[in-house]
Amino acid sequence: MSPRILIGGFQHETNTFAPSRADWAAFNRGETFPAFVRGTAMVERLRHGNIAIAGFMAGARERGWSLVPSCWAGATPSAHVTRDAFERIAGVITGDVGAALAQGLDAVYLDLHGAAVAEQLDDAEGELLARVRALVGPDRPIVASLDMHANVTQRMLDMADALVAYRTYPHIDMADTGRRAAVLLQRRLARGGREPLQVVRLPFLLPLNVQTTMTEPAASVFRELAALDTAHGVVMSFATGFPAADVAECGPVLWAHGDAAQAAVQRLHARIDQPRSQWRLEVLEPRAAVATALDIAAGAGRPVVIADTQDNPGAGADSNTTGMLHALLAEEAGRRFPGQVALGMMFDPAAAAAAHAAGAGAQISLALGAAVPTFTGRPSDPPVSGRCTVRALGDGHVLLKGPMAMTPTVELGPCACLELDGVLIAVAASKPQMLDRELFRHVGIQPERMKLLVNKSSVHFRADFAPIAEAILIAKAAGPMAADPADLPWRKLPADMARRP
Repeated sequence: MSPRILIGGFQHETNTFAPSRADWAAFNRGETFPAFVRGTAMVERLRHGNIAIAGFMAGARERGWSLVPSCWAGATPSAHVTRDAFERIAGVITGDVGAALAQGLDAVYLDLHGAAVAEQLDDAEGELLARVRALVGPDRPIVASLDMHANVTQRMLDMADALVAYRTYPHIDMADTGRRAAVLLQRRLARGGREPLQVVRLPFLLPLNVQTTMTEPAASVFRELAALDTAHGVVMSFATGFPAADVAECGPVLWAHGDAAQAAVQRLHARIDQPRSQWRLEVLEPRAAVATALDIAAGAGRPVVIADTQDNPGAGADSNTTGMLHALLAEEAGRRFPGQVALGMMFDPAAAAAAHAAGAGAQISLALGAAVPTFTGRPSDPPVSGRCTVRALGDGHVLLKGPMAMTPTVELGPCACLELDGVLIAVAASKPQMLDRELFRHVGIQPERMKLLVNKSSVHFRADFAPIAEAILIAKAAGPMAADPADLPWRKLPADMARRP
């Protein structure tokens, strides 16, 4: 008789310094995540996406396993998950586990993020795994996949039989990670007990921007990780950590499952740990970033891309700060290259609604963006006021085509392209990370034809924009997501954890 495996998912990356929380409505919107879904509808909606649970389901089908679907819940990164939202999601999953046990259950697989913090819990995934473990007992396997930015806690390691994390950033291997989770579960079922586990916690935080596997040093670190997997017969993970969660176990963790786990981990740990200077980050102030980009763009045939990293909605910001827009206007970027400078996506439902009410071609006076609280204790830059031309409108139904698309379509609500002093501004009633060129195209901006693009993203944009970019710069405009973890007002981080490499 084939094993019966309960499957479910809970995804939230929590920036405890961010201004907005993830309530139950946020999980039902989903935005760039699939919205909350339960039961067989979950299987149908998620089975073909680039998402870990889809990869696990494919691996399960290949092995002839029977799947018992629970629920999937994901919300855009933000501040804490509300108590109500966490208890609703955990209640569905544990309730389904209890019901499945009555029918016969052999194992549990969960698609988790690993950096969720609830209002009442610093370690939301550890708590969820513990509740599931209390139901299934010590002998039934629990396996989970994690985001590469997981802050892996000891409780998570203790409660799960095996954990495995993404190996790419931008995360283009999410489905592949689900398949690796299926391999780990198969190994666990065949062995009849847990494989040896070796774990090392790194004593320093890594800025998000240096974690990208498209550049060094992360590129070669993860190549060596894959080689060590093969050479030692282990399944290894390096969770680089989410460095904006004020919890005691924030930070990078390296681990491996398998008989030769210790040797593999020791080898990779040495590569990661020294020299620590390899992980240091170079960023530019907003006007310096724009000035540098304009100089490069003058002689380039492809766009220069600037990452507005501290307003990245994929890391807890609200995608509505104006520091980079102020810089573009101050440096007269739109006058130098009229209609060839674009910024997006700016979360401004009021501006999007006003544009739709006025219609394409209209001129409207607006105050764009918002001054929001930041980790410095001071607000971000003030809104940008001016008379804008409505260049294009969009209904927010966007078919994504880039490597980062977890599901084929996203629903953003009303969208528009506004032009102010030659700068094109893509505004939306929702806050997607600018990780796919189709988000610009949806409002008539052709990214390949631009001289300068400002993307509200830290790293994920590289998957779709690096192939067209002449150069990529990182800007540090005021916002809720710190480019440098040392800038954050930590309270719970241990004194021996270095805030930067």
